[in-house]
Amino acid sequence: MMNIIKMSGLFLFLYTGQFLYGQTNKEKAFSKGQQAIELMDNGRVDESIKLLEEAQKLDPDRLDYPYELAYAHYLKEDYKGAIKILKKIINHKDVTDRVFQLLGNSYDVKGKCKKAFKVYDAGLKKFPDSGIIYLEKGNVYWGKKEYVKALPFYEKGIEVDPTFPSNYYRAARIYCATTEEVWGLIYGEIFMNLESNSNRTYEISKLLFDTYKSEIRINKDSTSIDFCNIVINAEDVNDKEKIKFPFCMVFGQAFILAINDVDKIDINSLDKIRTGFVKNYFQQGHNKTHPNLLFDYQDKLLKAGHLEAYNHWVLMKGDEEGFVQWKSANQVKWDEFVKWFADNGLKVDNMHRFYSGQYNTIIEEK
Repeated sequence: MMNIIKMSGLFLFLYTGQFLYGQTNKEKAFSKGQQAIELMDNGRVDESIKLLEEAQKLDPDRLDYPYELAYAHYLKEDYKGAIKILKKIINHKDVTDRVFQLLGNSYDVKGKCKKAFKVYDAGLKKFPDSGIIYLEKGNVYWGKKEYVKALPFYEKGIEVDPTFPSNYYRAARIYCATTEEVWGLIYGEIFMNLESNSNRTYEISKLLFDTYKSEIRINKDSTSIDFCNIVINAEDVNDKEKIKFPFCMVFGQAFILAINDVDKIDINSLDKIRTGFVKNYFQQGHNKTHPNLLFDYQDKLLKAGHLEAYNHWVLMKGDEEGFVQWKSANQVKWDEFVKWFADNGLKVDNMHRFYSGQYNTIIEEK
């Protein structure tokens, strides 16, 4: 849950613990609200509630104070109190999707799932592109370990709100535990680009490495991969009757052709395989029949000379020893990548996005 109140450039005044001479009630309320958020962040919830109540009296029209007050009650596990406050502001002129999120969550933790869904659905009527509300709808089922039911909500959230990272995170975790790991690999990597430095980032890094390692099978006489319902064998890739247009097969063909002279899976061999995959995907024209935001970015990294470092970053938590050794031997290359990456991140917005449903209609070759 994120707090709504943030320091605004419109309110750059000095807070000294005393109200400055000539302050209006709104300015006094804002000062109290800022202090309340600080107290809440430091675990002093009861003190923050007192200040928020004072702020609300001084500026009763502002949404932030009752919302944060409801959140404080939520933190105290006083869900009934949170619901009472939130119901009063659900029709506020400045209402946000966060109000519907918190109200729905409050019902959900009280075991009132039907009421929670009713609130979430009301929120989506007002905010149809709210990734966070789709996340919460999925989380109702996630909490019950009904992951198949949760997944469509996460994917819809990805489709309508492509910059919101949490839906990618949940979808990646679900897909990597199914027979359709390919979607988990893509969603997980996009998530890492959107949220590049958190505990969840490191968790997904390990998940991606482990998924590659478990689904690439290198035997003495054969090599196969199993990232979706169809197992791709190396000897099948030139059989036009077996290589169809569905994305799974397109991905598999480009991927398995990249597995050359590899006898084990570690961070360095996966770098080699992933680099070969990007080259194959574009050389074979799959980027035209099955355009993909992530693969376009990997191609950009390849052309900029940073794909090797990027691949090691993506997979670093799955083979930490291998990453440390590579980084120690390639410090200049790593530093150049970090500098480049800071200014050339993956561009995700409504015009540049990926969700698995975009491949439901196959683009035919001309």
